[in-house]
Amino acid sequence: MTAAAGRGSTVIADKAVRKIAEGAAREAMPASMVSRPRGSATVQGRRAAVAVRVALPYPAPLSDTARQIQRHVAERTRQLTGLEIALPRLAVTGLESQHVASEPPAGEPRTARSAQRRWWSARRAPTALLILAAATGCAAVASDVIRVHTTHHAAAPWRAHAVNWLAGHRSGDLGTTVGALMVATVGVGLLVLAFTPGCRRRLTLLTTDGPRGSVAIDRAAVAALVKDAVGAVDGVEVVRVRAGRRRLTVRTQLAFGKQEDALRQATEAAARTLNACLLRRTPRCRVFVTPAPTWQSPQQSTDDEPFVEKGPTA
Repeated sequence: MTAAAGRGSTVIADKAVRKIAEGAAREAMPASMVSRPRGSATVQGRRAAVAVRVALPYPAPLSDTARQIQRHVAERTRQLTGLEIALPRLAVTGLESQHVASEPPAGEPRTARSAQRRWWSARRAPTALLILAAATGCAAVASDVIRVHTTHHAAAPWRAHAVNWLAGHRSGDLGTTVGALMVATVGVGLLVLAFTPGCRRRLTLLTTDGPRGSVAIDRAAVAALVKDAVGAVDGVEVVRVRAGRRRLTVRTQLAFGKQEDALRQATEAAARTLNACLLRRTPRCRVFVTPAPTWQSPQQSTDDEPFVEKGPTA
């Protein structure tokens, strides 16, 4: 029998782990969901880091459903691959309306204590552009140097012109100063990208599984939940919601009823919805109720009713 050291090792590709994680996320979601989960995976030795982007069913408890999907993806991927899988990063990209609300699992805690403050972006586009520019410049210079040393020809005109231009301009010249300012601006921009988290459109949810098992939801999904809750208030006709990282603004039009009552009910509905989302940092909510063009106050409607005199009854 061949010794263990001579039998080799099994390597699982990132793509295979990603597809398994996507399938596990699909198993944990209702069969009526239309959108398909999307994910990414990175394998390092016997460990793998997984991230999944899904749309959750609505109405449903966001935090409970997200934790359930996280645990199922981690356990199922660990079972099928044999790798050590931590709780995946879960990004909620939207909500899909369902006829029946999914109930939270029995015994699941509804309170949470920790979460990442914000997700950090991978900055793929700036990184790719910087690498492409640096690789292009280095490849051009290297190829010209190799050509000069192997064929004993003169340097390329563009390289000779660049060297002559740099040799003939001092640090106080206008062109040198402009170039230095451009390079400094690019450097400051790269530092800002490196030291800021990004992912401004995602809000993190509270979770009992620590920062490694963080869940984030898109601000558009939170705005849709608040819009649906405020739209159920009596008399409210049009609802517009603008969700920011620290502030959520709701503007409504009132078709009938008292404006003070509608404002109070809409504020309470928006606050209940935000609290039910279990966001790590609940944004401040501001609600504005404006009467619609056809709105009439209840007092005015009562005064406009025709008076009917009743005769004596027998």
